[in-house]
Amino acid sequence: MSECHPLSRLRVGALLAGSSSLELGCENMQEYTALREEDGRTYIVPIQDDELKIRGLGRFAPKPLLEGIANGERVTIGQKLLTRVEVGLPELRKGMKRRAQIINPKDAGFLIAWMGIGSGQRVLETGHGSGGLALHLANVLGSSGTLVSVENRPEHAEVGRENMERAAGAMREFPTWILLEGDIAETSFEGIVEDFDAIILDLPEPWPVIAPLAKKLRYGGRIACYCPVSSQLEKAWNACEEAGLIVDWAGEMMDRVWTKASRGGVRPGNTPMGHTAFLLIAERI
Repeated sequence: MSECHPLSRLRVGALLAGSSSLELGCENMQEYTALREEDGRTYIVPIQDDELKIRGLGRFAPKPLLEGIANGERVTIGQKLLTRVEVGLPELRKGMKRRAQIINPKDAGFLIAWMGIGSGQRVLETGHGSGGLALHLANVLGSSGTLVSVENRPEHAEVGRENMERAAGAMREFPTWILLEGDIAETSFEGIVEDFDAIILDLPEPWPVIAPLAKKLRYGGRIACYCPVSSQLEKAWNACEEAGLIVDWAGEMMDRVWTKASRGGVRPGNTPMGHTAFLLIAERI
């Protein structure tokens, strides 16, 4: 469960001026565990006395059922034999609920490394969706970091919020997390943070907001755009240069899976090397 750091809380609000936000302190955080099938399928389960229904497992009361079952030990639920494991980023990612397409680990890991995102930093992500990128960011920011997420579709924000609330109850450290629902172009960060160390834009058209958001970057901070097609990359690149940013890196990360052959040895798998998006990273100097 997340360390009860004074700053470790969730704030969920709206983008409307004068709106209030909800803060969930450590005393309100639900604790979670993970149950894993042999094929890797993972279920994130709240530790509670009341019975609940989990898709794929059926109805059961987690706390009494799992009492005395330590991590690494097995438990039978219905016809399934599962192993209890501690919840970490891999389990949260496998067991997350999805509505919108997520930024996958291949791209999320590269963005975090190249942009230098780490403990204690202040990060803005737009296009929160189901929270795939936010989970990776929360994992590295620690309890002293701040993550601001913006999502303009309520149905996506609802799923992302649920995934992040589960992460808050499972990760050993969790940043101050603020979810703002609305249009990033109408966002005010007054009273939240003065500036950001990093900004990541996962938007269909990021170029109109690059210039105003660049002013919220600290000097030496970086802004990134996640662009599924090359025309988006070009427009984002031009917008960064027009805003006085220095393009640090642009390209794509390719993923090639290998498998173990039935007669010995290893070889590339049958899945193709897939394109997910073009990435653009620019620095404020």
